Amino acid sequence: QVQLVESGGGLVQPGGSLRLSCAASGIIFSRATMGWYRQAPGKQRELIASITSGVTTNYAGRFTISRDNVKNTVYLQMNNLKSEDTAVYFCNAKGSTTWANYRINDYWGQGTQVTVSS
Repeated sequence: QVQLVESGGGLVQPGGSLRLSCAASGIIFSRATMGWYRQAPGKQRELIASITSGVTTNYAGRFTISRDNVKNTVYLQMNNLKSEDTAVYFCNAKGSTTWANYRINDYWGQGTQVTVSS
């Protein structure tokens, strides 16, 4: 059973920073493509950044996605946050649960709320 557990969300003032974490289990993490998405009220879920196996850090403007294949954790560092960044942030994994029957499936975390407000 694949579990993706996000943490680190909360309330932050405009211009502030937050780091989200997503701890993964039940998946071959080192081979998985990991991603962060967000969904604001009334809007579609959108991709913020993703990171493939073999890459440790990717930059996407004010956001940086990174991964630790020892801790099976992916991070999203968010800097200079704006009110429009307010959303539920979701961790996504595209990978296999076994080597023997290797098949790429899509998995989602439960989401963590980020609110940017003064």
